[in-house]
Amino acid sequence: MRQSDGGTIMAGKQDSYEVIIIGGGLSGLAAAVYLGRGKKRVLLIEQSHSLGGRASTKQQDGFALNLGPHALYRSGPGIDILSEIGLEIRGNVPNTAGGFVVNNGVKHTLPAGFVSLLSTSLFGVSAKVETAKLLASLAKIDSSTINSLTVREWVDARLSNKPVRDLLLALFRLTSYANAPELMSAGAAVEQLQKALAKNVVYLDLGWQTLVDGLRDAAIKEGVEIRTAVKAESVEIGSTGEVTGVRLADNRLLTASAILMASSPGVAAALVKNTAVEEYARYAAPIEAACLDLALSRLPDPRASFALGIDQPYYFSVHSAAARLAPDGRALIHIAKYLAPDDAGSAQGVEHELESFADLIQPGWRKEIVIRRFLPRMVVSNAVPMANRGGLQGRPKPVVSEIPGLYLAGDWVGDEGQLADASLASAKKAAEAILSAPLRSSESRVGAASGSPQFQ
Repeated sequence: MRQSDGGTIMAGKQDSYEVIIIGGGLSGLAAAVYLGRGKKRVLLIEQSHSLGGRASTKQQDGFALNLGPHALYRSGPGIDILSEIGLEIRGNVPNTAGGFVVNNGVKHTLPAGFVSLLSTSLFGVSAKVETAKLLASLAKIDSSTINSLTVREWVDARLSNKPVRDLLLALFRLTSYANAPELMSAGAAVEQLQKALAKNVVYLDLGWQTLVDGLRDAAIKEGVEIRTAVKAESVEIGSTGEVTGVRLADNRLLTASAILMASSPGVAAALVKNTAVEEYARYAAPIEAACLDLALSRLPDPRASFALGIDQPYYFSVHSAAARLAPDGRALIHIAKYLAPDDAGSAQGVEHELESFADLIQPGWRKEIVIRRFLPRMVVSNAVPMANRGGLQGRPKPVVSEIPGLYLAGDWVGDEGQLADASLASAKKAAEAILSAPLRSSESRVGAASGSPQFQ
């Protein structure tokens, strides 16, 4: 089977599949691989002209530019799922030794270990003692016991020194990308930080497009039909309440016994009405960031490769210091501001903030610009794990119980992981549920039919 770009679905002997996947991001592609291996007749449709969504990478002048800063957690489920599929992860762990934290415009040594904690000028003796106790205890915290507390509630109750509270909030922003302490579950935030402290993260050589391409190739190898520039208009529901197919924007109908919506909550809710998904989409708060991506002819200060804002939600990292993302001697930097849900700042103002942060960490960068790209409001993840929903436990399940044959996958689905980990974990669980579901009569007819839909 092959991937086709654009065009119109033409009538063939039949327009039927066993499974239709809506969405060609990491979750849709990973689920397609598992379903193809399970010998299902699978069609994956993606409304864009290319696959990958936020995991795509732009190759320009020898640089590999991800859409803002991306990192794969080494202790999360995603890396194991990618390995199970057969993808080889190439890249390296970033080195934060010698990194900075910035408070009130002043750089301080990042307290990443015992020595740096003693030497940092970020705070005084009592705060250092409390920080040491906090870092020693984090791995032992049972995050499941604090799922219903907000990050703000938990941090304020646990820590007495404001500088230490601010540092912990910055670490939560760093590991979850979320700047929503009044909404986010403390349990979800702690669990994510524990993953980071356990094995750190990896920056991928040549960018996240390597994952997209690897998953695409694996899916095609398993016989999955992939179709880009095809927009789903609605999921069709039969008279007895089960899914029957997907109506396309051109009014064509493709039939299937299982539909996997690997999309955002808003898109999923628009495709099928009157479900728990529609309710979830109404209150889901996306995690967003403003990103400044800089490709430089050289790095003015090779020693300054990482910085984290304390009083301001800023991030700075030279990703090319860990991964092959730039030509030899050149540098690729990702700078970000973690946006609060109610952030109404102007794009121009935020861009100036990130430029000023870069001036502080890498003075002289403006003279070395090869490529400069500003992304004012990137969706990092589709939904904050909310405390009032019980954290990760309150996210929708991969199986939509009220509609037989309807499934979900994405970074907002399932009770396991965040970011790419959630996308991949929910994709695997959704695929397993589809493969284990009882065979329905329409599905048996699909399996017995000859030929496949014709595209041109």
